[in-house]
Amino acid sequence: MASDMIGENEINHDRIDLIVAARDSAGATDNHERLLVIIDSRALDRQCLAQSIIAHNMDMQVLALGTMVDWGQHRNNYPAPSAILLNVGARRIAEPFITAEIRELSSEFATTPVIVLADTDELAQVVKALEYGAKGYIPSSVSIDVCIEAIGLALAGGIFVPASSILAMGRLLETGNAVAHPLAGMFTARQAEVVEALRRGKANKIIAYELNLRESTVKVHIRNIMKKVKATNRTEVAFKINDLFPADTPVDGTNWLDP
Repeated sequence: MASDMIGENEINHDRIDLIVAARDSAGATDNHERLLVIIDSRALDRQCLAQSIIAHNMDMQVLALGTMVDWGQHRNNYPAPSAILLNVGARRIAEPFITAEIRELSSEFATTPVIVLADTDELAQVVKALEYGAKGYIPSSVSIDVCIEAIGLALAGGIFVPASSILAMGRLLETGNAVAHPLAGMFTARQAEVVEALRRGKANKIIAYELNLRESTVKVHIRNIMKKVKATNRTEVAFKINDLFPADTPVDGTNWLDP
């Protein structure tokens, strides 16, 4: 099966890189109404990903864009997207721009699966992406074959998440440190406030002032927190908490998934 490719010069727009239609041996277009839209501000990355998908004979047209603004300007030239692959790279899902982009895409294309491609497989990242409306999360560590299968799963109505993230959740459950609201009762509300202050490197006097507590009371909370996380000092407390829960995951009584 061969492929015909239209370059960006031919469609006269420097943010649209290529549109590929899979053709059979007779030259007729197969599945010409199925379109995968790749969104990535990095030209080389989106072009390489599109070419890789094309080379694996995925029976869809592939359109690579710099932003969805480009789609709005040229949407009449193409069929409606069957799936949207948003490559956020190393950026955090909790970053306001990324959060807004996922939510807007999921809202505007309500019946079209939006799949996030990212450089990390952190559990908190995966959960946030799904909460904001994504129908799949693909870490860039997977092979192109797995990436294509994940897209196919989303097209079939399923949701792909990396196995590493599921295993990470399993490890948390096994150690009794499962993430919940608030942290499966790991800390009391006041202890959670102290933990947040510790992970930000605040001194006991500052913590006492901000929480309207006696400094001796803060020290009692810290000792209890150290026992719960099996730490020997306040520095180790901050290290363990940051290791379990990324910096954009609050440990207080608020919803841990809030941006």
